[in-house]
Order: sequence, then C-alpha cells, then structure tokens
Amino acid sequence: MAATARSGSRTRLRPALRTKAPTRAAERELWAQGARFVVGVDEVGRGSWAGPLSIGAAVIPVDRRIVGVRDSKMLTEPEREGLYDRVAEWCVAWSVGHVWPDECDELGMSEAQRLAARRAIEGLGVTPDAVLLDGKWDFVGLGNTRTIVKGDATCLSIAAASVLAKVTRDRIMRAGADNYPGFDFAYNKGYPCPRHRTALQGYGPTAIHRRRWVFMDHLVWTGCNRIVPPPEPDPQLSLFDVSS
Repeated sequence: MAATARSGSRTRLRPALRTKAPTRAAERELWAQGARFVVGVDEVGRGSWAGPLSIGAAVIPVDRRIVGVRDSKMLTEPEREGLYDRVAEWCVAWSVGHVWPDECDELGMSEAQRLAARRAIEGLGVTPDAVLLDGKWDFVGLGNTRTIVKGDATCLSIAAASVLAKVTRDRIMRAGADNYPGFDFAYNKGYPCPRHRTALQGYGPTAIHRRRWVFMDHLVWTGCNRIVPPPEPDPQLSLFDVSS
C-alpha cells in the first residue's frame, strides 16, 4: 500500500504527549548501512478474548515526517482515528495481517503471532531489508530482525505500525459489534472488562471468541468447555507402529 505525504494542518497534541515523540534513530542507522526498506512491526489484540490478533507493518520515508505519531496505547481513540489516514498516506508501504479466532485456537498464540507477522510482511509488496520489532521475542523470523523493548514508544516506524494495526482492528470490532448484542464490542474491542465478562457468563462465547483461552475455564453458568488441543504424538512411539 504505497502512499505519498499529505500536506495540510498538523495534529494538535495534548501537552502530555509533546515531549514523548518516537525517533528515527534505529531507522537512520540501518539506512546508513544500506538498508532500503526498514519495516517497523507491532501487534495488537494479543490480550483480547475475542476478535483477531493483528500485526501492523510499516515502512516510513527517509525524508518526510508527520507530527503526532505515538504508540497507539498513548493515544485516545479519536486521536488514533485522526492520525490513521495521514499515517497511511505518509508511509512508503504498510500492511496489517490478521489471524482470526479459530486460527488462534488451532495454532496457539506463538504460532498465531508468526502467521499474522507473515501475512503483514507479505502484504507490504516490498522485501524487507531489516525489521524493527517491538518487544523481546522475534516472531517475524526473517533473520534480519532487531527487537526493541518499548519500541512502540521510541521507534517511529514501530509507532506508525501500532497506530495502523490498532485502528484497523478496532474498526473490525466496531463493524461486527451489532452481530453480538450485549458484549459491547464497539467499546471494549473484545478485551476483558466487567460487561464483557458478564455477557460471557450469561450467553456463553460467540463465534469470534478464542475458546482455547483460559477465561473459558471460568464460565460457570454456561457449561461451555475450553478447547484443549490434542497432545502432540510421541515420535518414539511411532517407531513401534504395527499398523504398517
């Protein structure tokens, strides 16, 4: 999704955000080493009970910057929505990869993160020369990843990815909220909260809940069981398979 910069009015920031801007220090270092496409990667939805796990990937331009990009968690929902189009147009390329609840149940979180990252990277339309990833664990796995603790707050391309992923996922949850009345997905976006917990106790999980997650163990009124994956086959036992 290539984009060009948009000219126009600047985003007015709350005073609390004016001294906490992420920088391009990591990107500049990699650009100086010859990297052309430096991809910032961040995830949202990992702690949610319902909805997709979403991972954003963003390539920012070398010579242009826009005002107001921050870690999506630091911004209010209206601030994120106001930034979304500007960030999308400013990026050289960007993509958001999703793994859906049934896939999360089937794969488990670690493999779901890898799959969502792969979908995000493939959606860019460019081959990354380097990847900057928020956190400590490299679930991108391309061999050119640098992990940055609190990268979404300090690294500009990761912050841009966080805004794109968060707004995209929030819009998905709002768009489907009317299909699941009582769960307030338009407001909680599938994350734990008292009303969400109460709806689960009364109605049980919906089609977009992750039924492998531990919250399922506490639905005492519905009788719905947590999905437990079958055990992995023991490779030693296969040596004695008499069926062949």
